[in-house]
Amino acid sequence: MVLFTGVMNKTVTFSIPTDNIVNGNIKKVVKVTPPGPRKKMQIAVTEPGLRNNGPSPDYILDNYLNTLTQRVKYHLGFPENIRYDHHATLAPLLQFHLNNCGDPFTENPVDFHSKDFEVAVLDWFAKLWEIEQDEYWGYVTHGGTEGNLHGILVGRELLPNGILYASKDSHYSVFKAARMYKIDLEMINTSINGEMDYSDLKAKLLHNRDKPAIINITIGTTFKGATDDIDVILQTLKDCGYSHEKFYIHCDAALNGLIIPFIKNMISFKKPIGSVTVSGHKFLGCPMPCGVQITRKSCIANLSRKVEYIASMDATISGSRNGLTPILLWYSLSSRGQIGLQEDVQRCLDNAKYLKDRLQQAGISVMLNELSTIVVFERPLDHEFTRHWQLSCVRNIAHVIVMPSITRETLDDFFVDLVQQRKMWYQDGRVQPPCVADDIGAQNCACTHHNGQYSLKAKKTMATIG
Repeated sequence: MVLFTGVMNKTVTFSIPTDNIVNGNIKKVVKVTPPGPRKKMQIAVTEPGLRNNGPSPDYILDNYLNTLTQRVKYHLGFPENIRYDHHATLAPLLQFHLNNCGDPFTENPVDFHSKDFEVAVLDWFAKLWEIEQDEYWGYVTHGGTEGNLHGILVGRELLPNGILYASKDSHYSVFKAARMYKIDLEMINTSINGEMDYSDLKAKLLHNRDKPAIINITIGTTFKGATDDIDVILQTLKDCGYSHEKFYIHCDAALNGLIIPFIKNMISFKKPIGSVTVSGHKFLGCPMPCGVQITRKSCIANLSRKVEYIASMDATISGSRNGLTPILLWYSLSSRGQIGLQEDVQRCLDNAKYLKDRLQQAGISVMLNELSTIVVFERPLDHEFTRHWQLSCVRNIAHVIVMPSITRETLDDFFVDLVQQRKMWYQDGRVQPPCVADDIGAQNCACTHHNGQYSLKAKKTMATIG
């Protein structure tokens, strides 16, 4: 084993075992100790011109930037693509106040807006999700939550006495919408992989068939990355006697709305769905939260109002909207294009499978849904470890979300760190790795009860890295 140190703002120790056997290949593995998690900064607003003993605003900002620069590699548990190659090019836009107020398809009374870019982005997504330009309406939102609030509001306006059906693994904003709009809610059970339980949906639809249905379909659940099957849900509605006039479907495609279309033609307005929302800051990548909401033009009449003050129709939730985000989305789409995005999707799918296979070979409980880049595994024992790698944890499981900005080298660093730390957590045998059969299924659980002792391959992997 070779040890050496490198200095870049702080000392980092590299531990290099000579041989690491994975999939029959000998690999050199580098153990990297991540810089510590960002601490809460003691900041106060200071009055210019007054003497004070604290650091200057420039010093505080430099320190903050340095901390973020060090930590950016270790952001594995949250769905943000942090590859922003175009930030310098678009920085001059910050000198202007850009407000896209009201309907994107109406003129602004002032020149400082970016509705031209916004409509270009909407047209691109309309084409992706197969709806003609003269048949859709939409806008660039402040994020996926606003898209869900808007989509469910459209459904409520069309079907005032409708019942909202949403799986237990739906994003929390869906349940927020039910409370805000005072909609009756039926929560649908989910299978072990996080997908909607269609038999439970059918039973509850039949029980309430005297009332219309507003259905939230999740295209990539928040934690497990499961995708509800639109076609099965549509068939279930038909089997339960719901005509097209008796249901409204909103698709929450926050993350997978830019993944699924490049794998399987599932999201399409050629099907009787009412709206789709996607986040712009997740897979595509944008330095601030934003999203896109698309619905049918025929569905928006009940929401749209003439606002004299802004000389525009408005059917949005927020009214005044960030004029920078449509330009950022437009630039990202124009830079990557469908070919570039398809390459990103395939690379992320390959890297997710790569991490899943390595964890499995090391005897670690792990699950990866089809069409997903979210690798779910047993929850690390040490809170500091989860803080180091910015992991998100629920019950006995955690996940890594493989985004375009995450390299295979980073996944290797994470894997080696996890295996080495795990060996210390469980070395004396007094504490055992958690059983996660109830969370990801017995077939994916590597605890001693469900999978016995580690396989010979797993032991070799552990010994090689340790």
